[in-house]
Amino acid sequence: MSQPDTMFASRSVPRHLVRGALGLPMMVAAFVLVPWLGPLALLLIVPAAVLLRGCPTCWMLGLAQTCALNPRAPAGEPRPHR
Repeated sequence: MSQPDTMFASRSVPRHLVRGALGLPMMVAAFVLVPWLGPLALLLIVPAAVLLRGCPTCWMLGLAQTCALNPRAPAGEPRPHR
């Protein structure tokens, strides 16, 4: 059986959520600030795309991959460290 595609996955779900919490507002701000800052505001798209590893759809795909790779431990059992 082949390895699953993990191109957009992060090491942990909390880490992936932080990437989204930083990248998504930055991408929205890039477009909202265009009337005041002009095309210069679009430079915010670059760090947002790096944080999201592409577009918001890529981020959502990565969240699904991260969740699939990091299954939750049953209640009462310690989680293994990676």
